[in-house]
Amino acid sequence: MKFRVERDVLADAVAWAARSLPVRPSVPVLAGLLIEATDEGLVLSTFDYETSARATLKADVAGEGRALVSGRLLADICRSLPAKPVEMVLDGARVSLTCGSARFSLQTMPVDDYPTLPDMPAASGTVQSDVFAHAVAQAVTAAGRDDMLPVLTGVRIEIEGASISLLATDRFRLSQRELGWDPRTPDETLAALVPAKVLGDTAKSLTSGSEVTIALAATGSGEGIIGFEGAAPGGVRRTTTRLLDGEFPKVRSLFPAEHLTIATVDKAALIESVKRVALVAERNTAVQLMFSDGVLTLDAGSGDEAQASESIEAQIDGEDITTGFNPQFLLDGLGAIDEPIVELAFTQASKPVVISGKADADADSGFRYLLMPRRLLS
Repeated sequence: MKFRVERDVLADAVAWAARSLPVRPSVPVLAGLLIEATDEGLVLSTFDYETSARATLKADVAGEGRALVSGRLLADICRSLPAKPVEMVLDGARVSLTCGSARFSLQTMPVDDYPTLPDMPAASGTVQSDVFAHAVAQAVTAAGRDDMLPVLTGVRIEIEGASISLLATDRFRLSQRELGWDPRTPDETLAALVPAKVLGDTAKSLTSGSEVTIALAATGSGEGIIGFEGAAPGGVRRTTTRLLDGEFPKVRSLFPAEHLTIATVDKAALIESVKRVALVAERNTAVQLMFSDGVLTLDAGSGDEAQASESIEAQIDGEDITTGFNPQFLLDGLGAIDEPIVELAFTQASKPVVISGKADADADSGFRYLLMPRRLLS
């Protein structure tokens, strides 16, 4: 194996592939990054039996071959190299890397022990990469982080014709994001439960090209795996991950059909006010929100402890209402909304609020955030 490649192209691809390496690999070879040089170019791969990453890039290949080296070490080395072409050569059980006057020699791992990467399912369609990345970032806001409840650590992807729905919940909040895409089969219906962290990292890393291809098998070959592919500097990047097992809760019915009170508030003012008032809120206690007479009053703290209160303008349609929320969960939802004005829609104080951006009459941001109230301290 012998090849020559641009430093920036190699460093970027190695860093991307190495990002999904396991922290504590079950077997040593899973800490490796597989380098394959062929007459078509260079392929860099990582796989931990759950998530695979495969970067294909252009390189001047003088000799074909394969080598497995420590992925994190190679990423650290490539990041530190001078801005000159990189040459790598496999010599027996070691790989030599040369860049300018810098030279490294890396021990290889047994390449025959490395698992075979899974195949991508057939492409289901394409979506604008920047739109998809932003939509996923909004959806994962409400995803659970408790590994004891693995189903809630995922994002439910529902595909219905030309629309995609992203749903996530940790039992205390719920996010829903709708977006359009270009399906290969217009009337196809698909669903998948994807690990939220993998989905978030993948969507964010595939924005170099204009589109992302989503590959999801309905039945048969490739079932249980979802794949994402996009263009990148110098080549193409592809990620696959196993879907989560289990039944995602039927959460759509949690969004109420009608509301008795709708408050419209400046998002930036509300975020800053929540941050200030929450400074005196003890851990796991709510910040109180009281909507009345065109004013939203926020309160936190009680008894002999520190207290805070602040009022901001609000347009209130409907009955006055007083409720309370986990301040960080409230800030997470507000931060995921694009529009400068937000709507908080209530049925009653003890029921969840639905928070969304107030879009133009002919537009819909496609994002809703439902948040459960917290019991207020008396």
